[in-house]
Amino acid sequence: MSDTPEDLSRILTIPNLLSILRIVGIGVFAWLVLSTGHKFAGAILLASLGATDWVDGYIARHFHQVSNLGKVIDPVADRILFLVGISCILAIGAAPLWLGLVVLAREAIVSVATILVASLGGRRIDVIWAGKAGTFALMFAFPAFLLAHSGSTLLVWMDDFAWVVAIIGICLSWFALASYIPQARKALSEGRSS
Repeated sequence: MSDTPEDLSRILTIPNLLSILRIVGIGVFAWLVLSTGHKFAGAILLASLGATDWVDGYIARHFHQVSNLGKVIDPVADRILFLVGISCILAIGAAPLWLGLVVLAREAIVSVATILVASLGGRRIDVIWAGKAGTFALMFAFPAFLLAHSGSTLLVWMDDFAWVVAIIGICLSWFALASYIPQARKALSEGRSS
C-alpha cells in the first residue's frame, strides 16, 4: 500500500512527534552533561534518543505514517543529535577528539552534498543499509564512551565496547558515503531530465 499525496502532507504523526522530541531531548542531554555533570543520565538519554531514530522509521513505514515533513525533520534531528551529542562528549573529554572529528566530518559532507544535490534539481536519495547501520552503531558508541567516563568502576568495560562499535560504525558510514557518490550522480541526472 502506497501513501497518497494527502497522506504525505500530514504533519501530526507519531514519527514526527518522536523527531521533535529527539530535538528537544538533545538540549536536555547537553544540560545534563555540561551543566550538571550527570554523565550516566546523559549517556542513557543520548542512547535513548538514538534508538528513537529506528523507532520512528519503523512506525512510519509499518503504520503508513510516512510524511514529507518526516522526510525532512528526521534527518535534521539525526544531524543535530550527532553534532550536539558528540560536541558535548568531546568537550568533557569522554572520547578522543580525532574520533569525533572523523564522524562529524562525514556528517558535514553528507549534509552539504544532500543540500547541493537538491538545489541542483536532483531527486531524493534513499539511505542504504550500511548508512543506517553505521549511524545506529555510532549512536550507541558515543553514549558508551560517556558511560565509561562516568566514573563507575562497573562500567570500565564500556570503553572497549565503545571502541569496537565506533570502528564498525565509522567503517560502515564512510563506506555508505562512498556508495552515495554514484547514486548522487544518477539522482542529479534523473532529477534534471524529469
